[in-house]
Amino acid sequence: MRITHLGHSCALVEAAGARVLIDPGAFSTDWHGVTDLDAVLITHQHPDHVDPDHAPALLEANPQAPVYTADDVAQAVTLPGAVPLTPGEQIQVGGLTINAVGGDHAVIHADIPRIHNLGYVLHAEGEPVFFHPGDSLQAVPGDAAPTGVDVLALPVMGPWAAMKEQVEFVRALGVPEVSIPIHDELLSDRGRELLNRQIGNLTGTEIVSLRGGGSREF
Repeated sequence: MRITHLGHSCALVEAAGARVLIDPGAFSTDWHGVTDLDAVLITHQHPDHVDPDHAPALLEANPQAPVYTADDVAQAVTLPGAVPLTPGEQIQVGGLTINAVGGDHAVIHADIPRIHNLGYVLHAEGEPVFFHPGDSLQAVPGDAAPTGVDVLALPVMGPWAAMKEQVEFVRALGVPEVSIPIHDELLSDRGRELLNRQIGNLTGTEIVSLRGGGSREF
């Protein structure tokens, strides 16, 4: 499995003969022009996870790639042909099995209505289990709770989270061997270094930063 961090919450996962792009949002341009995709996954409707201005061009350049989203994404972004998923659903993309988990976005503030949010668990025979939670640090989302996560895409900063929650999230998942920091565009370089170090020290997960379009095989 090769994972490439294409800015903020966007990740390209290549495994079992499939190329899957997750959360092509407006806080990054690194995913612009990506082709040869087998699927696009959208965790939720916020523009930093699906760019309403540039995502349509991505889909036009990858007409063979189905798009899967949380079921209320269509209320905010027009993505022709997108297939809404609900927690507990499972799809197959090439040799990859993808489970949709979760349900709701983390609470930002009591005055802001919550929207739906899906996490995606990607796995295949002989490959590590990869979990992208979107904007939620809910480790036990019902019957489809991710288990045996080897590689975690870990949101390290958002107006809806604090470090104590990220630490407990990693622990509740059984401390994945590797955590890749994502959702980090609101941080300074000093802030990234601090959070990466503290979360790693407190949990024992290996923090592997792929910021700047870095890739790594697992």
